[in-house]
Amino acid sequence: MGELERLSGPGDLRGLTPKRMRALAAEIRTFLVDSVSRTGGHLGPNLGVVELTMAVHRVFSSPKDSIVFDTGHQAYVHKILTGRTDFTGLRSRGGLSGYPSRAESDHDVVENSHASTAISWADGIARANQVLGHTDRHAVAVIGDGALTGGLAWEALNSVAGSDDRRLVVVVNDNGWSYSPTVGGLARYLDAMRTDRNYERVLSWGKNTLRSGGLPGRMTYDALHGLKEGLKDVLRPQGLFEGLGIKYVGPIDGHDLDALESALRNAKGFGGPVIVHAITEKGHGYTPAEHDAVDHFHAVKVIHPETGLPVAAAGTDWTSVFGDEIVGIARARSDVVAITAAMPVPVGLGGMQKEFADRVFDVGIAEEHALTSAAGMAFAGLHPVVCLYATFLNRAFDQLLMDVGLHRAGVTIALDRAGLTGDDGASHNGMWDMAMARIVPGLRLAAPRDEATLREALREAVAVRDAPTVVRYPKGAVGDPIPAIQRDGVVDVLARTPGDGDARVLVVGIGPFAATAVEVGKRLARQGIGSTVVDPRWALPVPEQILDTATRHDLVVTIEDGVVQGGVGAAIRDALAERDVPVGVRTHGLPTRFLGHASRSQLIEDLGLRAKDVARDTAAAVAALTDRRADVDQIP
Repeated sequence: MGELERLSGPGDLRGLTPKRMRALAAEIRTFLVDSVSRTGGHLGPNLGVVELTMAVHRVFSSPKDSIVFDTGHQAYVHKILTGRTDFTGLRSRGGLSGYPSRAESDHDVVENSHASTAISWADGIARANQVLGHTDRHAVAVIGDGALTGGLAWEALNSVAGSDDRRLVVVVNDNGWSYSPTVGGLARYLDAMRTDRNYERVLSWGKNTLRSGGLPGRMTYDALHGLKEGLKDVLRPQGLFEGLGIKYVGPIDGHDLDALESALRNAKGFGGPVIVHAITEKGHGYTPAEHDAVDHFHAVKVIHPETGLPVAAAGTDWTSVFGDEIVGIARARSDVVAITAAMPVPVGLGGMQKEFADRVFDVGIAEEHALTSAAGMAFAGLHPVVCLYATFLNRAFDQLLMDVGLHRAGVTIALDRAGLTGDDGASHNGMWDMAMARIVPGLRLAAPRDEATLREALREAVAVRDAPTVVRYPKGAVGDPIPAIQRDGVVDVLARTPGDGDARVLVVGIGPFAATAVEVGKRLARQGIGSTVVDPRWALPVPEQILDTATRHDLVVTIEDGVVQGGVGAAIRDALAERDVPVGVRTHGLPTRFLGHASRSQLIEDLGLRAKDVARDTAAAVAALTDRRADVDQIP
């Protein structure tokens, strides 16, 4: 029986010898590669924190001590150590979440997978422990160097520095990467600490000479690691972190279990806030990940574990279409630049970055700064395209409203993974953006339905110089082209069916739900119900052509990939009411609640958003409308 099979919980780690700890680390890496290669998931980040997570759980007593993982995609090892080793359904309905989940375990604290929040969470927990007199408890924040580029992390550190008696330990998992290589002044500072030759020479001498010198040498080496000021402080100034007034320990080899445990025990015993700086390697121990120059297997689909190659060839997806089109636009217009929040490759900017490196700006995990900086660029004569996952626009709403919107800045925001993303769960579904965008005065939002309309919308967006524009598109493969039979202003008419009766339905499909809307029209036709199916293309503000067309119909049905409350359908209903147009509107979209991890198709079925579901509801509404009319006609 291996060490992993014997493990029943994190408390078991404290009884393991160093040799058995190393054996367990090797087994966990093998388990991760075997498991994640079958399901897909965040492989590289977890391979890099095996020893770090083991050391944290060996020193601290979860769940009494609260361990908060920033972002949480690197919590697979934490799940394994806390008894969750069935990874067969990882990120699938009924299986383990890809992030911490309170429903799974008392060891999980924070489910929000948006970056830079862990220190604030840990600070709040530590303050509560202090107020409640829980002096035997610690709060531990595990945060990557990439997440430290986010402003919230520094707001939290500023707050933490105001007290010297809260039992709070911040573990910096420094691998030089977020989704992509960490950028900015902080990255350069940490890189200097990682590569300081004096420190490395002495550390190497300590390992090779002292630890090979028997018990006295090993004791001397451990003592150097545990000195109050630490070996690092002999060789370089205490620097950035202690300049904030927070005790600093490191840098520590993040794959050296003994060094990690020693540093964490010292931090735990200090009695106040401490930063432990660990140097790790993303993808450590798995050759394909170590050699992957793009992102060290940050997130993979199903792969061959022996080679790391994908099992299935990737088709054309929305991100690659955007990436190709933005390069073409950049070639044609020298004033177009792109901004990304630490994700140039995931959002499709790899090609533009390669061809126009001086016109792609990676600001780190700092969406707020990205939006306000974009407003400044627009003021100075550029047209910035801010490229984000849709869920991360939430973090910069104030900047969208007050810096971009208020100043009518010619800024385009490209939102990847808009709508239901499914397998990454509640905090990654990009379902809030249309409702948010709707309340920004002057903002225009496009939701393309296929490759051609994405390319067209992007070119139209960058032509707007006096208002913000948003182009949103979903995750995954691009569907088949959906041709229009007519264009009415900005609105594409996709289908018309006369029907057998008097009632006619206007079906409005937003973005990827345009295909659903076409199918709804066909199903209504089979029941003798006439319909017009349209795609607004530019969904916000509501096009005049939609409102004019609605006046010639008896019922409007909208289908959208965002929250229905305050969404595009609601905007159409409100606009018709303002005009006193007596037509009913039935809105179909996402409920205002957090949706658990499942496939996109499973969620669409659950929420009644399949074509047959919408057609059934529409037919019932038409029948009710017909009955009411018949009743009115019978009134003498």
